[in-house]
Amino acid sequence: MGIDALSTPPRPEDSHETLLEFPDNRLLIDLCGQFDRNLAQIEHQLDVQILRRGNHLAIHGEPPARDRAASVLTALYVRLETGRAIEAGDIDGEIRLGGGDEAGDGGQMELFQGGRVEIKTRKKLVEPRTAAQSAYVQELFKHELAFGIGPAGTGKTYLAVAVGVNMFISGHVDRIILSRPAVEAGEKLGYLPGDMKEKVDPYMQPLYDALNDFLPAKQVTKLIEEKRIEIAPLAFMRGRTLSNAFVVLDEAQNATTMQMKMFLTRLGEGSRMVVTGDRSQVDLPRGVNSGLRDAEALLAGIGDISFTYFTSKDVVRHPLVAKIIEAYDAAEPQR
Repeated sequence: MGIDALSTPPRPEDSHETLLEFPDNRLLIDLCGQFDRNLAQIEHQLDVQILRRGNHLAIHGEPPARDRAASVLTALYVRLETGRAIEAGDIDGEIRLGGGDEAGDGGQMELFQGGRVEIKTRKKLVEPRTAAQSAYVQELFKHELAFGIGPAGTGKTYLAVAVGVNMFISGHVDRIILSRPAVEAGEKLGYLPGDMKEKVDPYMQPLYDALNDFLPAKQVTKLIEEKRIEIAPLAFMRGRTLSNAFVVLDEAQNATTMQMKMFLTRLGEGSRMVVTGDRSQVDLPRGVNSGLRDAEALLAGIGDISFTYFTSKDVVRHPLVAKIIEAYDAAEPQR
């Protein structure tokens, strides 16, 4: 489908503005958003002013910012033409990742405008919002063992679970196995009420949340009952060989070196493993080495293993989260 939003060359007296024409007024209303909130978000993030004139949008600001805003608006209009809705996160993603990067052979990844990547799940299409996220998703499809390392809020686990669901519903794997070290519980685990599942479920809740974003709740419950989806503490992996499964180890910075070795050696035929963690949030007792750090050092030279690194610029939660992370990172050398 062609792009219907066309940039009109500015008249000499209007050299400070870029004018875009959008033929479909219905789509233009969706592009602007309720009370023009989509335009307001673009104005705030790119430091431009956008004025609506009939079926035109006039962009005012410095030339580089105007060009960037025009590119974002055009890409979002194309998104609407293909039947996709626009949310705040989609605008943020287009601003961060506009233009896309080249995608390789991505298995069940699909490409759309600009060579961008999307992941199909039962409930939604998931789209990387930063260059690092896009590279990470491609590595998850290409490699049997991949690491995603970086601060909270960068989508490491969320995207890994999305890829796992995609590969499960497309028949590439038979099971999804999600795990975390239950470090916070420690010896206090026994004092919690209920059976073992009820004791550890609070620590697994982020994994349940991700799954419920991609699969209907009833289907998640049924698949867990059938053990085609397993969510369990890392200790439960000992002694198993995980074949034809998509396996995610979350919060891996809280695994010890021996636990990490145990987990990585569970990899079986037809399986893929993803290890995610944040080196700045180690909760292990003082003097106990993080298995994530050791794995990084020991496995970095193995070509078949992928490492993707995220920074505060890849945080896709509230903008304040990125600023908080940057503040703590800046203070770290002083401690």
